[in-house]
Amino acid sequence: MELLADPATLMLAVIAVCILGLAKGGFAGLGVLGTPLLALALPPAVAAAILLPVLLVQDVVSVWSFRHSWSGWIVAWMLPGAAVGVALGTWLAAAIPEARLLLILGILTFSFGLYRLWLERGGRIVAPSDSPGWVGTLFGVGLGFTSQVAHAGGPPFQIWVTPRRLPHESYVGTSSVVFAAVNWMKVPSYVALGSLNTQTLMAAVLLMPLAILSTLGAVRLIRRMDPARFYTMIYLLMVLLGAKLTWDGIA
Repeated sequence: MELLADPATLMLAVIAVCILGLAKGGFAGLGVLGTPLLALALPPAVAAAILLPVLLVQDVVSVWSFRHSWSGWIVAWMLPGAAVGVALGTWLAAAIPEARLLLILGILTFSFGLYRLWLERGGRIVAPSDSPGWVGTLFGVGLGFTSQVAHAGGPPFQIWVTPRRLPHESYVGTSSVVFAAVNWMKVPSYVALGSLNTQTLMAAVLLMPLAILSTLGAVRLIRRMDPARFYTMIYLLMVLLGAKLTWDGIA
């Protein structure tokens, strides 16, 4: 509770949790903004530690909501790579500047989003990607690494999975299962590093009711969305998020 005693910090935490709820409910990619936003008021490691239990609770809501709509094939190929990525992120976190990682991730995300918008301009029908599963494992390594270092695993997932053109609820459900597993993989390292402690857990508990409500609200909104517009929205979000990550990396 002490960590959120300052009104400005509490306000940033509330906004961050709502953004994470939108991401977990289906607005993929937005989650990368959560930690940087809270890090405006708290040290980045503390901000990430507060948000990890929040993410775990939101994962439960998201996985349950889309429990009948997810791709076991994609999950099976991505998770082994993600486990390797989390281990690498734990080992190399201190050696790789977060700003450089965000810059690279931002450029890739921005470029890919623009490319897909151009490819599908004017409602053009593009054949779904059929890249082999081992490619997904490689992207899983990137997902696990960026998620461990900065809670920013969304872009690697999007770059491999989005072109496969899954039904939009299946896309969200697959994302939910993958990131729920990855977030649990991150728990031991956060405990070992001392980031998850009484103070950060108490702050997370305070935010959990809002975490649940924001995720449920996003799930309801996604289910009412026109599937034809879903992927256009995802690509637009990727362009905006890529620009934001690139700016953060430069600044």
